[in-house]
Parts: sequence; C-alpha cells; structure tokens
Amino acid sequence: MSLYAVQKFLFELNRSEEMQNRYTADRQAEVARFNLTDDEIKALVTPDIGKLFHLGVNGQILMHFAAFHQIDWQDYLQRMRDGIAEYGPVREGVYAMTTRPSFSRCLTQGEADPPSVHNSFEYSPPCRSSRSSHTRRR
Repeated sequence: MSLYAVQKFLFELNRSEEMQNRYTADRQAEVARFNLTDDEIKALVTPDIGKLFHLGVNGQILMHFAAFHQIDWQDYLQRMRDGIAEYGPVREGVYAMTTRPSFSRCLTQGEADPPSVHNSFEYSPPCRSSRSSHTRRR
C-alpha cells in the first residue's frame, strides 16, 4: 500500500484548481499520474470515503476531498463509520486502530466501570486500572 502517495494525491487535489479540473474531466487519467494500487485508484475514482479512511488517509485531508465531491459533513462521518464496518479497522497512519479491550478483562482487573466508547469508531483506551502499573522514567 502507498498511503503517502494517496495522501499526496489528495493534498495536491485539495490545493490545485488546475488538478481539480483535470480530475473532474477524467478521474482515471489524473490518478494514473501517481504510484497507486488498483484498490487505491478505485477508492479515489469512486470516491469511496470509507475505503480511503480504512487505508489510513488523514481525516483533515479526506474531509476536503469529501467536500469537493459535495458530500455533506454528516454523510462524510457516516461513510467513515461504514468503511470501518465494511473494510475493518484503519490499517495505518494516525488513525490506526487498536483492538478494543473486553469489558470482562477490565472487570477481572478490579475495575467496576470499564472504559466508555470515546468516539463513534468504537475505540476505547486500555482499562484504566492497567494504566496505573506504568511508572515514569527519569
């Protein structure tokens, strides 16, 4: 996978009116200028916001791409959620997801109140009781 190339494409598309015009005229030809996999090309041409998020595209870059395609904010957020449901967790990048801890594991560690879901992507931090075992090095 070439996350860097996908994000570079989107960054340039977001900033260049000339590139936007070329992309609008022929999406396939414009994405062909970048070193992308077939999967990435399909996601950029469709556009598949959920797939791009799953691949690890930064949300700050991705939201401008969604706006370019006239996808409203709530639909953009839902497409990201749908992408996680359809394709699985974010594979790499700043949004890479970790496995959600089981509530039973938290309870067995003596924590009466397991961590809550902190956002709509079903991410939860480790059990609170497990954090106290870490010591700070000097």
